[in-house]
Amino acid sequence: MIDLAILPVFLVTVLLLAISPGPDLVLITTYASTRGFRSGLMLSIGIFIAGILQTLLVTFGLGKLLEAMPSLALLVKGAGALYLSWLGVNLLLSWRRKGSGTPAVRPATALSDRRLVCRGLLNNIMNPKALIFFSMFLPQFADAHHDVATQIFLLGTLLSGVVFCINTCFAFSFSKLGSVIGRKLKLGRHIDALLGAIFLGLAARLVTSE
Repeated sequence: MIDLAILPVFLVTVLLLAISPGPDLVLITTYASTRGFRSGLMLSIGIFIAGILQTLLVTFGLGKLLEAMPSLALLVKGAGALYLSWLGVNLLLSWRRKGSGTPAVRPATALSDRRLVCRGLLNNIMNPKALIFFSMFLPQFADAHHDVATQIFLLGTLLSGVVFCINTCFAFSFSKLGSVIGRKLKLGRHIDALLGAIFLGLAARLVTSE
């Protein structure tokens, strides 16, 4: 169903997009370097699921709806920024409690695999720019003479799979790098503060992006 002639161009483009710095990559590398490879992997799985969901939404035309209704996209963006800010503030409060000797209610180290997957999914899917990008990017590689919806679904699944592989590689690499840096600099007790600052930065980036 997919035109094999355009597949190499599609894969190269996806590869370049996957390795370019963005909110998902920042989240994965930060967690992997501070919490280990498994945390980065769980986030990558969540982002992969978000990619499949966005592919389905584009297949049914909802990406065009967000593009045509800026107010709806703004609402989704605001919700995403509030969610990231809430995570950031809670992590900073957790770090402050540890520093003052007061037990934290739920430190970041207690995050389950399920919560990490949900965190990766929400971080990606609550950014309306990602869905709009899917709706603009995928149709460019679909052949109008065949079933476009099926082609978009297959291309979106392939895109999500390639991005998942790249994200997993980043998670593994940064987990190894983080273990070395962590032993040398002894940053363990300040991890919550680092993660909190990262989430607040992602929230600010989401709000200020056009």
